Amino acid sequence: MADHDAQDRNLPASPKKIERSRAEGQLPRSRDLPHFAMMVAGGAVLSVGAPQIVEKLRQMLITGLHFDARLLAQKGFMGERLAEMTLAFAAVMGPIAAVLVIVGIASNLASGGWNWTMKPLAPKFSHLNPLAGLGRLFTGQGFGSALKAVLLALVLGIVGAMVLKDRLAAYVGIMSVPLPSALAYAGQQLMGGLGLLAVALAVFAAIDVPLQRQLWLRRMRMSREEVKQEMKEVEGNLEIKAKMRAIMREMAKRRMLAAVPQADLVVMNPTHYAVALKYEEGKMAAPKVIAKGADLLAMKIRDLAKESKVPVLQQPVLARALYAHAKVDHEIPAALFGAVAQVLAYVYQLRAALASRNMARPDVPHPHVPPELDPHNKPGWAPEPEEDFTE
Repeated sequence: MADHDAQDRNLPASPKKIERSRAEGQLPRSRDLPHFAMMVAGGAVLSVGAPQIVEKLRQMLITGLHFDARLLAQKGFMGERLAEMTLAFAAVMGPIAAVLVIVGIASNLASGGWNWTMKPLAPKFSHLNPLAGLGRLFTGQGFGSALKAVLLALVLGIVGAMVLKDRLAAYVGIMSVPLPSALAYAGQQLMGGLGLLAVALAVFAAIDVPLQRQLWLRRMRMSREEVKQEMKEVEGNLEIKAKMRAIMREMAKRRMLAAVPQADLVVMNPTHYAVALKYEEGKMAAPKVIAKGADLLAMKIRDLAKESKVPVLQQPVLARALYAHAKVDHEIPAALFGAVAQVLAYVYQLRAALASRNMARPDVPHPHVPPELDPHNKPGWAPEPEEDFTE
């Protein structure tokens, strides 16, 4: 059954599955790259700081062997000396350990990238079953990992044995020279051996990093059923979001239409666009659009305006420019201040003439609208009635 599922998983992983796997802590990590990096870093630190490290260790040895009967008679002397030696040793090895930790973290980031998740720390009781662990060992991946570990140990053992064989006589001859010279020579021989081991680890790391990436991508493969199920989940989420947006648009539309009776003027293109304007002197810096719409919504705004006795003025170019460049509940663009001021002045004069009955009605204005603001001068422009009242 497992083999059949593996054969069905022949499609590349989707971004959603990759993101989910990262959240679970599943990343392509190479163990050989940190081993190589830490060996190189440790060798470099020892090569650069060897004289200082040897001198501090020598001072520790002198201090540790320096005591007499008077000091031994003091209560707590051994505890104090142990604490002192421990701190001295930590001061020597602490920087080396810090460098190795930093290099180990950096090498892991280089192979799999940064990923922060706590899920891998959660207890998995299935891993405590020895039979399940034995089954994982005999899978293709488990067998490959075990074979690689055995091969790496074999290669490192062979390299180490060859280094030891070539330098065995030299190591024996060290016993006949003074201690400082013996330590210096042993350090040189050790660095030579570490160099050969680092070359072997470098070869394994160069192979293992891309190999782990390919194995991870292979594990992330999806079957056709998984792809279909994921698409259903995504489409379901999209449907829910679309319904929520539709509800919000309907609520915004109702609020906008409820504000039409409060408008001072509705500017229309006879059959396509309608924009309701309101201006309160002293409260607004400029006229504000309180409603706008296209096609059927424009007709609805017009009918509501007539029912509420709000003036409706036919100004096609101005109506198109306001619809295209002004947002609901926002002030009109500065480039349209002059044109809107003319039509508002006309409305105020018309109201005054109707109230006095003796004044002559003003002439209908023909305000100038900059040609670049007329959307009909832009090829390919079309209204978006589904979004006009949610601006």
